[in-house]
Amino acid sequence: MKTIEEARRLLQSEEFMHIAAVLGGGEDLAEAYRNRLLCAIDSFVQLYGSGREIAIFSAPGRTELGGNHTDHQHGHVLAASINLDVIAVVARREDTTIRVHSEGFPEDEISLEELEPVTDKKPTAAELIRGIAARFKQYGCPLETGFDAYTTSQVMAGSGLSSSAAFEVLLGNICNALYAENRFTPVELAQMGQYAENVYFQKPCGLMDQMASSVGGAVAIDFANPMLPAVHPVAFDFSRTGYVLCIVDTGGNHADLTAEYAAIPAEMQEVAKYFGKDVLAEVPSAQVLCSIPELRKACGDRAVLRAMHFYREDGRAQGESDALDRGDFEAFLHLVQNSGQSSYCLLQNVYPSSAPEDQPISIALAVGSAVLGGRGAIRVHGGGFGGTVQAFVPAVLLSQFQEGMESVLGKGCCHVLRIRSVGGMTVLIFCAVLLKVCLLGQTDRRENSLSI
Repeated sequence: MKTIEEARRLLQSEEFMHIAAVLGGGEDLAEAYRNRLLCAIDSFVQLYGSGREIAIFSAPGRTELGGNHTDHQHGHVLAASINLDVIAVVARREDTTIRVHSEGFPEDEISLEELEPVTDKKPTAAELIRGIAARFKQYGCPLETGFDAYTTSQVMAGSGLSSSAAFEVLLGNICNALYAENRFTPVELAQMGQYAENVYFQKPCGLMDQMASSVGGAVAIDFANPMLPAVHPVAFDFSRTGYVLCIVDTGGNHADLTAEYAAIPAEMQEVAKYFGKDVLAEVPSAQVLCSIPELRKACGDRAVLRAMHFYREDGRAQGESDALDRGDFEAFLHLVQNSGQSSYCLLQNVYPSSAPEDQPISIALAVGSAVLGGRGAIRVHGGGFGGTVQAFVPAVLLSQFQEGMESVLGKGCCHVLRIRSVGGMTVLIFCAVLLKVCLLGQTDRRENSLSI
């Protein structure tokens, strides 16, 4: 831990600019990232006082590159951490209270002596904190004392960039560094985050979001064994393609869509159970195709279509990873475009079936496709229904694309993203790694720390 003044001095050093460039998404964004950390310290001091020793943590949002709703069926995904993150300034407490004040929200407070899920009211961020703390205890690492934390996030809530997963990974890294001597791996921290969201936040998500945020960079993940997912880093430099990654916030509201999200894995699993299996990855695709008449009667047409999407999308996710591994970006874009068509027609997660009059994602896809004119790729992003659209836009068309999106969906809706090479981590707690990182120009993902 560092005193407030030590932390400020380290952040203002020239050496830290190397780390700021890694976390912020480039040398041109490093100064803004450093200033954001310094402002976060100031906010922490206003809330919790200056006489504290602090640590700083970061966890990025994620973008799904391939594998739309395949993870919960033990399939394949391709995802990447992005240069929008949530950061936390943290100080230990001497009692068993955890207080987390997230910018723009009321403070959440829990007691480490009361870690059972609260099920009689709508879950809040406090339940994610409680769930992470409970999971550490279950893993044999009880938190003996609490902490105070101030967090600020660039990962827009409801944007499809997984703000909840980033928050969970952030909490996991805090507990891992302060109480567990960083003994848990990024994969284990991701699994803790999923547990908190499934059990405590009562949202039946898969593991992709937490994995992408926790591991970092572009990663292909095989969830055949969800307790030990196979992670393959994809060493591809998106910045050299001549394309820009854009996320368009369509303005939809996630608030009342949990049932829509939950129906996707439920219906896929219903098809799997028809064959006596738990998930579709355990059922050969040919077996499903040969049984469509019976499945329509037993499970309904939408469940059958969603199962067909799974098999095709699972193959596409593997194909996308292979294309990037061999440097064939055009093949990758072709698969991304096909993925979007499958999500629209088969998975049916572009708009909620309960509100067909409200289709902002459909509008964004139509307008964006017209602007791109067959170039690049555009698709629904993430969970769908009320969230975002992902587009790979030729750099020469970026201004035209942004103007087209903003003319329909509002100014500031189109966000340019960069792939971040590292996942959730300690930014500042000790002085062991800085010079190694600066000299090598890279990070070791096994350490899940990039610290000074």
